[in-house]
Amino acid sequence: MKVLANCKTYTAVLLAGMLFTVGIAVSDGQTNSSTGETPQMVQKPTVMILGSGHLSNPGMDAFNYKMDDVLAPKRQQEIEQLVTQLKAFQPTKIALEADERFDAEINANYQAYLKGTYELKRGEGNQIGFRLAKQMEHPKVYGVDYWPWPDNHPFFPDGFDWDLIDYQKFAKTHNQEHLLPPPPTTDGKVIQDESGVTWIEPEKYEPIIDMYIRHNEPEGRSVSHQRYIRWIARIGNGDQYPGANWVAHSWYDRNLKIYVNLTRITESADERILLIIGAGHVYLVQQFLEESGDYIVESPLKYLDAAEK
Repeated sequence: MKVLANCKTYTAVLLAGMLFTVGIAVSDGQTNSSTGETPQMVQKPTVMILGSGHLSNPGMDAFNYKMDDVLAPKRQQEIEQLVTQLKAFQPTKIALEADERFDAEINANYQAYLKGTYELKRGEGNQIGFRLAKQMEHPKVYGVDYWPWPDNHPFFPDGFDWDLIDYQKFAKTHNQEHLLPPPPTTDGKVIQDESGVTWIEPEKYEPIIDMYIRHNEPEGRSVSHQRYIRWIARIGNGDQYPGANWVAHSWYDRNLKIYVNLTRITESADERILLIIGAGHVYLVQQFLEESGDYIVESPLKYLDAAEK
């Protein structure tokens, strides 16, 4: 009988908790029946992530899209049009794919640009970030990347055994090259230069806005993220996990810290932060922002219009 009584008590408490939770969920944003008042929706800061190719061709990725010269007059006109469309988002801050330790250097360049003594370089941070920040009259831009390579990473000190995360070496020496991600399905020729960097050379001209629409389509971002889970993470044997180690301790680690750095530059609930970053980062940074429950994530596709002339 005592067990039965305890069971009934536990059931009653559980049901009460469920009703309390349901009550909260139902009442959120709806009229309170006892007072007739409608609770105010909690305002949250907004982040828009603009996934980008690397316009200056740094060749730092596994597969690098070969960009023609963005300083050419036609490309400059297209970039101006892109910036005009992004301006409609009305960002309060612009965040760039640059490590915070370079913040002083980047902002020195930005201040020189405002004074007319700095010529924009080819990178998207300059071509899009600096231009838009100037038009919005922002006093500075923000580096939010986490990239302390090669000598300053606290988890990879001197003497670190790099074989623990070198999934490419492991795959090539353990007959697991089938787990190395294939080149993205795209219109272009895949080549490898003398230094071993893999490039995808487009076969036809693609306007800048069309390019950014492609970079930010949700389906493409999901497929891009799958490469890390479907292939790289699985590389290894027995108690060796170089693929999973790299994905967890390098790729996830970096993107999680980018998210944290975004929270550190968020100063009010009415912030509208534009993050300009390599398209491969979009999936995870967006996931972390959404899972936090503290942000609204807005798609740049809302503002990009390839038909607009």
